[in-house]
Order: sequence, then structure tokens, then C-alpha cells
Amino acid sequence: MAITVATLISRAVLPRRWRGFNRDQSGATAVEMGLLALPFFMIVGAILETSVVFLASQFLDSAVADTSRMVRTGTAKTTITDAAGFRNAVCSRLYGLFSDCSGLHVEVKTISDFASASISAPIDDACTTNCGWTRNEDYTAGTGSSIMLVQVYYKWPIILNLGGLSLANLPDSKRLLSASTVFRNEPY
Repeated sequence: MAITVATLISRAVLPRRWRGFNRDQSGATAVEMGLLALPFFMIVGAILETSVVFLASQFLDSAVADTSRMVRTGTAKTTITDAAGFRNAVCSRLYGLFSDCSGLHVEVKTISDFASASISAPIDDACTTNCGWTRNEDYTAGTGSSIMLVQVYYKWPIILNLGGLSLANLPDSKRLLSASTVFRNEPY
């Protein structure tokens, strides 16, 4: 019968009650859970945050499309008079998902033709801290058959930053959400 060095050391050095730890595996599950809990909850958090950002983006897109329909049909001529009124109409369709509707940046303007529709974010790409809007808000409802460009932007706060991996595309842990639409007003 061959006796290994580990067996000799365990018999000579370790007291009898400590030898039982060598075979005891009752805490293995707790140790494994401790090792895997952080990555698991990080992944779950990332999935939840990504889902909320996509949900907010979809809500913003739907709210802008619904409010733009008022401009398209001419009903906005009597109900919406300025950018703040358009912002409030969009905000009423966001169902409380956006905590600060005053943070919406609204641009509704008439363009000459569909080819001249130029959609760009009203934020300086080189900005590194506390980025503000680079263009003024605008609201022009247009006339019948005019071509309209509607753009709405919002700085959505991002909660999770997992070791430099984040959904934020702006400084201060924010993501720029946008919704745009181009259409021709009905001949009213």
C-alpha cells in the first residue's frame, strides 16, 4: 500500500478534527454562489436597464408620432401655439415614464422638400461635461400641404456603469434619446 506525502502530512501535522474539512463539501454551494452572484446580478441589471431604455425610446417615438398627427391634420393650429405646447402634448402621451418633461427638446419646422430633411442631434459631439442644447427650440405648424420635420430629444439618465461599459452616450451618465418624423400636412 502506497502512502502519499499528503497523507503523511495530514496525519502528522493536522489534528484529527481538521482532517474532516478535507472531505467536507457542505459550504461549496455558498462559496460558488458568492463567486457567481456579482456577475449574475450585473448581467440582470444590464438587461433591465437596456430594456427600460428601449421602452422609453419606443414611448418617445410613439408620443411624437401621435402629437405630429395633430400637426399633420391641422388640429394643432388651434390647440398648440408654441414649442412648450407641443412639448406638453408629447409629455401627456409618455404616461409618466419621463420624470422631467421640461428636459424634452422640441423642433417642429417646415422644410422645402423631403430631400432637404436633415436630422442631427442638437448637442455638441465634443462636449465633455454638462452638455447643453446647441440649437434653439422651434415650433412652426406650417400650412396645408407643407412638408414638416419634427424632432424631439431627451437626455435619459443611465444608472448602471459596469466597469466602463454603459449605455450612456453623453457625459454625466446620460443617453440621448430621439424621435423624428417627416411628413406632408394634409391639404386643410
